[in-house]
Amino acid sequence: MNGRRRTTLVATAFWAVLLLLGIGHASRLLPLELIERLDQALADTRTRWTAQPGVPPRIAIIDIDEASLAELGRWPWPRERLARLTDELFERQQVAAVGFDLVLAEPDAGPVAALQQLALDDQTLAARLPALRRQLDNDAVLARALTQRPVALPFYLTSDRAGARSGQLPPPLATPLPDPVPAGLPRWNGHGASLAALTAAAPAGGFINALPDDDGLIRSALLVAAYADGDGPPHLYESLALAVWRLGEQAAAPTLEVAASPSGPALVALHLGARRIGVDERGAVQVPFRRHAGPMSGAFERHGAADVLAGRLPAGRLAGYRVLVGTTVPALGDLRATPVHPAQPGVEIHASLLAGLDAGRLPVRPDWAAGYEVCLLLATALVLGLGLRRLTALGSVAWSVGVLVVLLCTNLYAWQAQGLALPLASALVLLFTGFAGVMAWGYLVEGRSRRSLVRLFGTYVPRELVRRMAREPERYTSAALLAENRELTLLFCDLRGFTTLSEHLEPLALRELLNLFFSRMTAVIHAHGGTLDKFIGDALMAFWGAPLPEPRHAALALQAAQAMGHALAALNAELRARGQPTLSMGIGLHTGVACVGDMGSDLRRAYTALGDSVNLASRIEGLTRRYGVDLLVSAATREAVIGTDPAAAADLPWVEVGEVQVKGRQQPVNLFTLDGRPAAPGSARATQLRNWQLALAAARSQHWAEADTHCAALRASVSEGDLLWHLQQALAQHPTRP
Repeated sequence: MNGRRRTTLVATAFWAVLLLLGIGHASRLLPLELIERLDQALADTRTRWTAQPGVPPRIAIIDIDEASLAELGRWPWPRERLARLTDELFERQQVAAVGFDLVLAEPDAGPVAALQQLALDDQTLAARLPALRRQLDNDAVLARALTQRPVALPFYLTSDRAGARSGQLPPPLATPLPDPVPAGLPRWNGHGASLAALTAAAPAGGFINALPDDDGLIRSALLVAAYADGDGPPHLYESLALAVWRLGEQAAAPTLEVAASPSGPALVALHLGARRIGVDERGAVQVPFRRHAGPMSGAFERHGAADVLAGRLPAGRLAGYRVLVGTTVPALGDLRATPVHPAQPGVEIHASLLAGLDAGRLPVRPDWAAGYEVCLLLATALVLGLGLRRLTALGSVAWSVGVLVVLLCTNLYAWQAQGLALPLASALVLLFTGFAGVMAWGYLVEGRSRRSLVRLFGTYVPRELVRRMAREPERYTSAALLAENRELTLLFCDLRGFTTLSEHLEPLALRELLNLFFSRMTAVIHAHGGTLDKFIGDALMAFWGAPLPEPRHAALALQAAQAMGHALAALNAELRARGQPTLSMGIGLHTGVACVGDMGSDLRRAYTALGDSVNLASRIEGLTRRYGVDLLVSAATREAVIGTDPAAAADLPWVEVGEVQVKGRQQPVNLFTLDGRPAAPGSARATQLRNWQLALAAARSQHWAEADTHCAALRASVSEGDLLWHLQQALAQHPTRP
């Protein structure tokens, strides 16, 4: 099989798998949660971008807000107060309709409190009897205020085995339900409603059920629902928003438009006179949320209930308005998570539906959405398959961007102009996955030469540099990696007490511990731009300054050594928490000229450094045990750090350790370390460091008695284990001491 035919077969199989997965999701045979979540996220973004700005006309919210509760008392309010609110809205404000987003399921608590007071003071019975009678009639007062006025009271529907019922439902709509009842229409058998006297007085009622998706967000709302009382036939009820709108418009009950479907009759629309409102099979629409929604927003005209009751609104200010009475107080529990706000008051959702009914714009997911999604997937696959296989990489990017723009614009047009909520995520996943697959295949086939180059260099160049070298392969030929002398900063790191540790640990535990240590140290070296040369038993070697030139190689190496100390401390904390032995290490740094390049045999090669500087760095690391310190730095490295970064070097707490005669070298090497306790001028630490400098100077002059005096002063002022304690101990055992 030639390469072109193999490519065609692989591409065909690839697109076929993607299409089958997409069609399985669209048809709900194989729903994919990832695509479902992405579709919801895209729909939420679309909703936020296209939400209508401004305040809709002739809609107002009477808010039982914090200010109203502070002025008039906590909820629940006496029914007599709600009756006065109703009278104010109809008589003085001349509203067109009122919808209460408050279920009044319990009798007024005022009479109960009055009876309790009377039981405590029976002698005042005669004086309080008239007031008691008025309180006992609070519910009747509210019922009289609701009578023969366009008011809708709320109720909620439930569905469980017990079919719990509370309060009295209003009469159902006169609209007959088809037989059989549409399969997607929700059916309920329980309810919670207001008191029977109040329900009987109000001419209309509507349910206030939320319809959250599986992620908890409310994106859609039911306009109608079926309710069956016991074993009786189901009846049709409307939502609170629809009931208020019909009262305000004096519209007749809706009629149902039903279409045939494979599963039986399906609800597709409601007819309100000449107006057709598309709904999905559940009788739901997408909520047309307003921009800047939320409890303190200006999305709707809002007036505090206390202001209305006190007559602070001018007479007729709300004439002709449809008014919703509700609350935005979080403690009263009517906040809902929506795409436009994480805690939107429920009354605003009803107001959004009311505004959508006014504007004739209630988006809906049509019953043919699944078929549309399948067709969209097929079209997207066809367009991508025909275009990408004939174009260059840049052309493929442009083609894919064009397809993306068409998909987004089509979906947005359907939403804005036609009120259709159509799926998009599966087509986008197909687009991006298809594009990525085609580009990856092209990379695998067409980038073979580049990858071969990367593999070639990767056999002897440290892995952390391979990606950088691959970006400019022409610079890294075999000639570029020939051995050369270059100034490097070399680092050796060795575990202390490893032999003893290996005697007490099982081989697998020892391997795990060693791998963990090397992984942490390697990560630090890589983070500071170092080249990891090799592992040598329980030690490692790294260097800075090759193969890529780095003027600050000494400073970076010193920073890496400090960071390795911090990393070991963090690792030891983890080991202690696990009950495992902790680790200690020594690090030696030296800067000098070394021979670096591609070295080895025909069978195995490596990019490494050799020479006297490498040996000296290794011996400096070995001296950390003698001096009881974790880090030793040669004078050459210190001078290189000061030369490339003098400001940073001046802030480092350098401590001179002293000169040491290293095997194989005629001149002694002066060593330094870093103090973990930086000293402020005039502090006790500064005095201790001064004593150490005097002891070191005396020892260089072979004045050992004077050196011992300063060391004694040190021992008296520092604790055992302190850096200076270790250094004076090492000085006491100096090999030149008589």
